[in-house]
Amino acid sequence: MGTIQAVKGTRDFYPEDLAFRRWLYERIREVSEGYGYEEYDGPFLERLDLYAARSGEELVRKQSFVFPDRGGEMIALRPELTPSLARMVAMRSQSLPRPLRWWSFGPFWRYERPQQGRAREFFQWNIDLLGVDSPEADAEIAAIAGALFQAVGLGPDKVQILVNDRRLAERQLSQMGIDPEKRTGVFHLIDARDRMSKPAWDRQAAELGLGAQTVKELDSTLNDRQAWKDSAELTAFFAATEALGVAESVLYDPSIVRGLDYYTGIVFEARDTSGEFRAILGGGRYDNLVSDVGGEPIPATGFAMGDMVIHLLMDKTGVSPTIRSKPTQVLVPSFDVESMTEAISLSAELRACGLRTEWYPTAVRLSAQLKYADRHGIPLAAIIGPDEISSSSVTIKDLRTGAQENVPRSQAGPRLVEIASGAG
Repeated sequence: MGTIQAVKGTRDFYPEDLAFRRWLYERIREVSEGYGYEEYDGPFLERLDLYAARSGEELVRKQSFVFPDRGGEMIALRPELTPSLARMVAMRSQSLPRPLRWWSFGPFWRYERPQQGRAREFFQWNIDLLGVDSPEADAEIAAIAGALFQAVGLGPDKVQILVNDRRLAERQLSQMGIDPEKRTGVFHLIDARDRMSKPAWDRQAAELGLGAQTVKELDSTLNDRQAWKDSAELTAFFAATEALGVAESVLYDPSIVRGLDYYTGIVFEARDTSGEFRAILGGGRYDNLVSDVGGEPIPATGFAMGDMVIHLLMDKTGVSPTIRSKPTQVLVPSFDVESMTEAISLSAELRACGLRTEWYPTAVRLSAQLKYADRHGIPLAAIIGPDEISSSSVTIKDLRTGAQENVPRSQAGPRLVEIASGAG
């Protein structure tokens, strides 16, 4: 029997992979908390009805992992977090102080074809502002996205946040004479525009019942980059992004409408300027979702960002950090079998001093143990062999510089703390 393979569309996080995920989480946390947002999370399992409320037929029926529990109720592995957020807020809507600024980072699942930047299991940052109905609130959310991009080295030359307003788009479709019952289909068509060839897009437009003249008008509208000036909401939004210092990262794009049905106002996506990757993040205003799941109406805006596309883009543009996956600060080698107990004891003493300390578990050649430390980026070694044991001392070796010193054992911990902190 061969090696059992991982489930299709899932990822193995080896230490170096998890180190990046943790690094990204820390940047997300710093940016989110910098704007006053609180961390929260929801369950990984939800009733399918929660997503059926407004997420859209494709997400619910085609992209969700769905199964019956033992009582026969249909359960879904969460494909997104916004419906869970809406449910949580609805359950405590009277007691939660407004506005709510919440963020989360955790795993999600979607049953779709794995490809570059997309898997069936992924991690996602969600950040939302609830209780404020204004373009300035939308602008703050967009500014947070821009702040994260700056924090990871993806400036406006590498990433742009493309913005539209569903209300403006609705008016534009109305002016073209497109029937209200067709507009959801047309929004999905617009959302898929950059993923389809022009002939295929035209065929799908015809299948929706759009005539040649209407398709021509729709094309013209989707190429008009000045139409935002006819929207009071977008005018206020762009003024706020100027005040927030992210104006150069934010552009109007009439083709941005977002595919999910619950968006009600300003929407946006972040795209790499090279056009190589799919959207890095997407979101917008969803003022009806809390009431759709049984709560009182609460205005809301937010976005979600997966961990895969941003990692690919950082790698491509050369801004990915060099991260040491092993946290060890000090290696305590095993000099020989007779001194091994002392090495273990020294390890415990150094941990008590707050040092992340690793004991090497076999008494192989010292050079091999130090090579192990070098390979894993462990900066310091605390050696306690027969000579050190007889003199109650420890030899400290800085593996970055080669410097070496012998200190009394009682001073080994404080001295290593001093060196590790850069003060020595």
